[in-house]
Amino acid sequence: MAKTYNIAVIPGDGTGPEVVKEGRKVLDAAAEKFSIKINYIEYDFGGERYLRTGEPLPDSAVDELRKTDSIFLGAIGHPDVPPGILEKGILLKLRFELDQYINLRPVKLYEGVETPIKNKGPGEIDFTVIRENTEDLYTGTGGFTHRGSADEVAVQSSVYTRRGVDRALKYAFEYARNRRSSRPWKGLSEEEKEKGLKGQLTLVGKTNVLTYIYDLWKRAFDEMGEKTYPDIKRDYNHVDACCMWMVKNPQWYDVIVTGNMFGDIITDLGAMIQGGMGIAAGGNINPEGVSMFEPIGGSAPKYTGQGKINPLAAISSVQLMLEELGEEDAAGSVENALRRVVAERLDSLAAGRMGYTTTQVGDMVVREVLK
Repeated sequence: MAKTYNIAVIPGDGTGPEVVKEGRKVLDAAAEKFSIKINYIEYDFGGERYLRTGEPLPDSAVDELRKTDSIFLGAIGHPDVPPGILEKGILLKLRFELDQYINLRPVKLYEGVETPIKNKGPGEIDFTVIRENTEDLYTGTGGFTHRGSADEVAVQSSVYTRRGVDRALKYAFEYARNRRSSRPWKGLSEEEKEKGLKGQLTLVGKTNVLTYIYDLWKRAFDEMGEKTYPDIKRDYNHVDACCMWMVKNPQWYDVIVTGNMFGDIITDLGAMIQGGMGIAAGGNINPEGVSMFEPIGGSAPKYTGQGKINPLAAISSVQLMLEELGEEDAAGSVENALRRVVAERLDSLAAGRMGYTTTQVGDMVVREVLK
């Protein structure tokens, strides 16, 4: 009997509906091939709804979404809505209310995709960033004094809890232990391999300046690693050093774990070295609840309706969704199809330069999935 999943779909703004359409086509193809049943529930949350109603999300939205198996998001961002309203009112609200405390961002360069890093290829760029997703500066703790005057003061505080740090670290250690990589010994010396170490987890922080927050992270990291994950090699980078090494020696990384703000920054750097936003996907994960998957590139309103936008990041989001749902064979089929299309068919990943329309690229991936 086919397994059934209820998938909430939020096409959103700009080119979001276009890439979601292609992602759904690929998800339907994988479902057909692997005897999975998908029920879609579509929501119109985004800029147009906000302009009509004045509310980013209705009161009932979170409870409705909590009952689904997963959420597929296109993009949020409308040129007629001031920055921050939709991002806080939809994206951050869903992450916080649904307790999606992990942001998962694979950084993987495929054959046929150009990277701006000289003399680096798929063998060197293949790691995953795990970003804590519900604490840090994003809690909104702070405010203004004397706003609008010459004496104005603005304060926004970074807040972390031991519980929040521990659960992010646990997810990262488990991910490093279970990661199915073409290079399972990545980041390890011959001596470390002989000791039986099976992966590497790098904590990225700023212990020399943010001495309270990242002291907490580093102590928790070392305590958990020594006690529960002695098979995982532990490493530490200051965030500025990480940005340098991600460009100079990306092959050093296997799995990275970091806080919310630093993760927000370094994952966009990661997207660039893997070939750009056209192929970068992410998951907002609640391992015990409902998760949300999205392409990273934003709504790109200047390309709306032109058939130029690259849908591969949305399709890669479908792959991540299938993995999180436990449909590993279907996820592998989508990734292999995507890999073949970028290696053999596309001229570029940039919008308008792919050599094909948005729909044609989606159709090519569908055909590869169904082979």
